[in-house]
Amino acid sequence: MTPQDPPRVPLLSPRDAAAMTPIPQPPDAASPEEILRQGAAALNIPLTEDAVKASLRYLDRLMDANTRMNLTAVRDPCEAVVKHFLDAFTLLPLLPDTPGLSLADVGTGAGFPGLALKLVRLDLRLLLLDSVAKRLAFLEDVRDDLGLTDVTTLHARAEDAGHDPLRRERHDVVTARAVAELRTLAELCLPLVKPGGLFLAMKGPRGAEEREAAGNALRRLGGEVEAVHALRLPYLEEAREIVVIRKVRPTPSRYPRRPADLRRDPL
Repeated sequence: MTPQDPPRVPLLSPRDAAAMTPIPQPPDAASPEEILRQGAAALNIPLTEDAVKASLRYLDRLMDANTRMNLTAVRDPCEAVVKHFLDAFTLLPLLPDTPGLSLADVGTGAGFPGLALKLVRLDLRLLLLDSVAKRLAFLEDVRDDLGLTDVTTLHARAEDAGHDPLRRERHDVVTARAVAELRTLAELCLPLVKPGGLFLAMKGPRGAEEREAAGNALRRLGGEVEAVHALRLPYLEEAREIVVIRKVRPTPSRYPRRPADLRRDPL
């Protein structure tokens, strides 16, 4: 499969996903490892022993660092497994299986989904982009602690990276888990995607509304919605979806615009 091939995964409609029965809450005594293993199995995501160990080490580092800096609002390790690691792993079936796939994670924060994906797909060439330097310093420490290669951090705003010739239209896949509306995320992320590549936007229950509002933005930016992967995370009630957007033509050079323009006049 090449980066231009459509993702070959079973897709659920948002209505089907909303009707899915959530996996029951784990026993109170369940450990983060048990939740990680059981949750990944429920998502049909195979994890090697090395991936499990690396995920738990990353989790320990995250929980420890979070006592000194604001990396995540999630304080409970078991909750972090579900809301960060399992959530990130839902992207795995949608990634082309091309070895050495180039993936950029925009607004990576504490490294999700990008760094978590790297623990399972060791071949990824990963860019972690964030505007907060101390978050990237933490991720560099985790990268080095886990012995990961081909992981680059970039301290920049997405609207600046999108005009950098070294980054613009250079990536097979771009991901974002930010809370911004889809039309705004598309303007920030699609300039980084190669023509023919994918933008995978992780959205919550308002995904359908955001997709409708983003139609004009996607047309201007060179993207088309190819599929919607609707799902429920193990142990959670809330329906979620991954919007698969194909970059069908180059993005006009004026995009992305400056932050003030993004806020004042969204596409």
